Amino acid sequence: MKHSLSHYPGTRTITLICIFILYAPLLVISLYSFNSLRSISTWGGFTFDWYVKAFHNPSIQAATLNSLIIAVLASTIATSIALAAAIGLLRGTPLKFNGVISGVINLPLLIPEIVTAVATLIFFVAIDMTLGLGTVLIAHIIFCIPFAYLPISTRLKDISQRFDDAAYDLYANRWQAFRYIMLPMAMPGIMSGLMLAFIVSLDDFIVANMVAGPGATTLPMAIYSLVRIGFTPEINAISTLLLFVSIGFVTVSWWFNRPNQSASSN
Repeated sequence: MKHSLSHYPGTRTITLICIFILYAPLLVISLYSFNSLRSISTWGGFTFDWYVKAFHNPSIQAATLNSLIIAVLASTIATSIALAAAIGLLRGTPLKFNGVISGVINLPLLIPEIVTAVATLIFFVAIDMTLGLGTVLIAHIIFCIPFAYLPISTRLKDISQRFDDAAYDLYANRWQAFRYIMLPMAMPGIMSGLMLAFIVSLDDFIVANMVAGPGATTLPMAIYSLVRIGFTPEINAISTLLLFVSIGFVTVSWWFNRPNQSASSN
């Protein structure tokens, strides 16, 4: 007999404590981003001034533009690579080392991010590549591939091979079967992977901070630079905006790949 989690003693209390610890700081940051005082502990009234100031900060504008350019390019390229890898591993001729290849693709999810960042920096230094936006883009592409691969591969596993067989029976070639059958059915997973890759790239600090050169400051790096000077409501405003953007993309990603959107295997 199955029981809900609330059936077990203490589960609800532990859950509420964990939720409070995780999200209370985010609520405090969001609340004090509207504080009219410069203090981050004393409430002085409601205002949007800190958001206006953040929007008109040249360094924040430049860092935001860099982050958006890198996130768009990295997520698009990473998703394309992940889609090709998923099709090859799941829909192509089975290879002897399919499991090993799949593990290698997902390896960045298991390795500590600082290790990935240091290894990437050493690689760029070894090949004498100048650090800048280009190196951040390459690093983010590699780092984002597994985040795009997981929802795409999950989606492809739910698509029955019989759809392809039916297309071939109707004289479709492989490209037509992919273009008109597999691609539309896999699109929720592709969009989910694209959005996850985008938000991972946009939010990344450790890898970007390690491989970025002069003039390649991203938004998380700019926030960190401001924090080193001192906490202000302006930092709270920028962090709140980034938080809501992240929540929005993750929510849309879940919506695209929600369970009732899974392709029928019958």
